[in-house]
Amino acid sequence: MNFIVLVILIALLIWVLMQLSKKKKTGPEPLKGGPPRPDLANLKASDARAGDVISIAGVGDNFSDLDFTADRYSRIDAGAHPWIELGGAYRERRVSLRVAGDEDIEVAVHNDPRKLTIEDLGLTEDDLASIDERQNTGDNFAFDDKNWLYVISREGQSQRSDRPQPDGFYYWEFRQDNGPGILGLRKSQGDPFAVTLWNSIRASDVTVYRANK
Repeated sequence: MNFIVLVILIALLIWVLMQLSKKKKTGPEPLKGGPPRPDLANLKASDARAGDVISIAGVGDNFSDLDFTADRYSRIDAGAHPWIELGGAYRERRVSLRVAGDEDIEVAVHNDPRKLTIEDLGLTEDDLASIDERQNTGDNFAFDDKNWLYVISREGQSQRSDRPQPDGFYYWEFRQDNGPGILGLRKSQGDPFAVTLWNSIRASDVTVYRANK
């Protein structure tokens, strides 16, 4: 009887060792339910991150492609619709790409060499305070021979890849009437107003190249 039990135990041990050997050869099974890895050959604008090379068709100087390496990634929360911004150097100035949304993404580029102020827009701090108080989407103003419509104003927060802590600010946004322009105004405590002029573009005009790391 003891001999039979010993034979059975040896057979079980051999079977276990064979199963372990198979797992070592095939490797561990991939985790199920995790986020899908992006296709590095077909990265979308929403996949971009700091270190990537971004090429935007036809929006550079003299209608050339605008190519820059993103040295900064920021996630902006200002209401119900957060977005990301990627900034870098292009021909001795800063440019940025803005990407909002998940399924139907909205993409815009900042490539204006001017350093705009609220005075350039014909606005004052009191004007913006009044607009914020009214929260009226009928408010508008003229700038660059275009009409700009009020969209939102509220507290916001930016988490930048080069800073450990998020930055808080107050944010106003205006959209060009029947046009691609977006004007974003930020006011951080102790700093002057920062004005960014964006132009909406097609997501298909953006190509993202992942840096080899």
